[in-house]
Amino acid sequence: MTRNEKPIFDEWQGKSLEEVLAICRDLVEDPDYPTVKKWRERGGKVLGHFQVYFPEEIAHAAGMLPVKINGAQVDGMEADSHFGSYLCSIIKTSLELALTHRLELDMFVSHPICDAARNLAAIWERNMPYKSQILYLPQNPNSDHSVQYLRDEYARLRADIEEVVGRKVTDEALRHSIEVYNESRRLFRRLYDIKRERPWLITADEAYVLVQLAGFLPREEFNELMRALLPQIEQRPAKKQDKMRVVFEGGFCECPPIDLLQTIARSCYVVDDDLLIGLRWIQDEVPTDGDPLWNLADAYINHSSYSPVQHDARKPKEKMLLQRIRNANAEAAILAAAKMCEPGLEEQVTYSKTLDKEGIPYFVTEFEENQTTFDHLGIQLETFLENILFD
Repeated sequence: MTRNEKPIFDEWQGKSLEEVLAICRDLVEDPDYPTVKKWRERGGKVLGHFQVYFPEEIAHAAGMLPVKINGAQVDGMEADSHFGSYLCSIIKTSLELALTHRLELDMFVSHPICDAARNLAAIWERNMPYKSQILYLPQNPNSDHSVQYLRDEYARLRADIEEVVGRKVTDEALRHSIEVYNESRRLFRRLYDIKRERPWLITADEAYVLVQLAGFLPREEFNELMRALLPQIEQRPAKKQDKMRVVFEGGFCECPPIDLLQTIARSCYVVDDDLLIGLRWIQDEVPTDGDPLWNLADAYINHSSYSPVQHDARKPKEKMLLQRIRNANAEAAILAAAKMCEPGLEEQVTYSKTLDKEGIPYFVTEFEENQTTFDHLGIQLETFLENILFD
């Protein structure tokens, strides 16, 4: 298949901003991945990767469609027989998508970000007919050898991808893919600039939906969509309201339901967050000269964000959260964690102690992707915000 064919997702064209946002939300919440099915019907191959970060440029350069697998609102009955009871929801629902053939792949890659995810690739391999493997990102990114190690790991990954697609992935193709993804990074930054500077123009749930599209649309189509929507968002006739500015922290892996984000957005402006941080992990543009695999590895180590599943002494997570709050001029923080998520729940303790010391108000909560009622959360959050206002 070629990149000049009719777009996989063109239902948004010719529609108003509000209509497009509604269409995009429906697409994001559809566990049957209709756009991925269209890609496969046209002869394209698909690489699925689990949270948090994956160098999608390598799969893209091979002509594959990278798909970020971050669970879904499905019951998980098939996956329950492969896992224990006390695990986060995203592990089970991600495997459920494959077991029930809602999401058909040609290759799957996972990462040992936690005890549960460490076993995911092996379970996937035993139950699926295609190659499944683990990408070992550096445990010690502060080592002088971490970039070279990761560059070699990326080379191993490229060789495995070449075996799946049946052709070589050239440096020239990698450089082109880096350019495509650099444009996405610029578009992400522009979207988050709007969230920080004029949050009344884009709500937390709307921004989340737009970012999530990057996880399963052909990246060129995503870029085209964002190029069209961002000017419309900037010109949106929305009025500024008297809402508190907050940072949402805790969506680095399993993500909250969109309705939960919508509930939060009714009470306050979410001016920054770590939702789908893996798609926004590299913060600067990646150079296209020299060795592209080295450049990608260096960007991951030295020009990246933070999360509870990366342990980098240069980026203490509590200090990075403070920086996120201050850069966004936020007045408070929402410290969320997915149920049964050990990394997320552990960081809540560290974050809360740091915010106590700094005198920054925070709201602690838990969520899971299949959660359906949010009235209690909405009341608690409104009470929290009112206490700050009238303290």
